[in-house]
Amino acid sequence: MEEILRAIEEKDTKKVANLLYYKVDDLSDEDLKEALEKAEKLALECRDFELYKLVVYYYHELLETDKIHEFEKIVEKEDNFDAKFNLADLYFLIGEFEKSLDIYRQLLEEETEKGNMENIAKVYYNMGLIHEELQEYEKALELMEKAKELLEELGKEEELLHVRIYSGYIKFEMGEISEAKADLAEVFRQVRNKPSLKAQVHLAYEEIFEEEDNYDGAFQECFYAMLEAKNSEYEDVAFDAFIDVIWQLMVEDNFELIYKNMDMFSKGIPEMGDFFEAIKAIALYKDGKIGLEKASEAVSKVKDRRLLDLLEFLSEAEA
Repeated sequence: MEEILRAIEEKDTKKVANLLYYKVDDLSDEDLKEALEKAEKLALECRDFELYKLVVYYYHELLETDKIHEFEKIVEKEDNFDAKFNLADLYFLIGEFEKSLDIYRQLLEEETEKGNMENIAKVYYNMGLIHEELQEYEKALELMEKAKELLEELGKEEELLHVRIYSGYIKFEMGEISEAKADLAEVFRQVRNKPSLKAQVHLAYEEIFEEEDNYDGAFQECFYAMLEAKNSEYEDVAFDAFIDVIWQLMVEDNFELIYKNMDMFSKGIPEMGDFFEAIKAIALYKDGKIGLEKASEAVSKVKDRRLLDLLEFLSEAEA
């Protein structure tokens, strides 16, 4: 909490947004309310609508406080791309897809008239995300292709690679698995010095291997993704993918595959070694290989409350 308040005092809006994203689950309701109130004032003072979107989203999701109408009024007053774009993204985050698409269509008209290709590419990409969420994969891929064309013309290499990764993932969702693997492999060759993008490729491959019931492959991709995503916006995404694989195997009573893979994580990511050893112990216990006392001893070494809650969640998984 102190770190968040210090960033707010320093008026570092990007740092505030990053800290809120990573630490929001650790805050009490009282601290969260205070942090959001101060961050809201800062966002409006600095006209940082990306931070404001995040604040309004957390008000809506965590405190059940509706500030969306206030955002709408601000957008009407500001009448600029940044404010409208972030309101559309907020609608997407809360599941109001048609409202989001309406704003994006309006922005496409406005930005096309202005000839602002970079903004048009952003809109095409975000519209693609919505259609992917709606399982309208062909439309999603069409929009991603439009975004790619513009980004390539603009020479925006990093953004282009990101869209290419997501396009590969959409092809996987469409059932075009061989083509998806090939597209991702082509991108991977170009992102070897870009850890965040490498993490995204590994996460896409993890989904593919999991779909093919190749859990050894899925574990390997989770491991690579967690390494590459360290201290990036994809760190939580990679960790959640790992937890999803563990959960699925627990539900399937495939305990052996879990405990045989945990040493890789313990040795490769030693700062979380106790957590991985605890997962291994739970799997061994469920498979009848060790007793409850030994499993409990391993779990007791984990001190982080969030990780302990996850261990409890995983231990309760049943077919």
